[in-house]
Amino acid sequence: MQKKELATKIGFNIRKIRKARNWTIKALAFGADIEYTQVSRIERGKINTSVYQLYIISRALEINITVLFEGV
Repeated sequence: MQKKELATKIGFNIRKIRKARNWTIKALAFGADIEYTQVSRIERGKINTSVYQLYIISRALEINITVLFEGV
């Protein structure tokens, strides 16, 4: 699996969980203390973010970080 494909799949999982909770990107960004533009780029797979940021996002979503890797 290529880096871009991995980033896209993880971003899709983040977006799916966020939307299931009816959260905006700004709400997730606020909860994770990350710029909303950064969250947007992560969700679209435009950037390869750090494991630490994925951890922070998973904490904000109140899920185990491993959920972000489902289907990978």
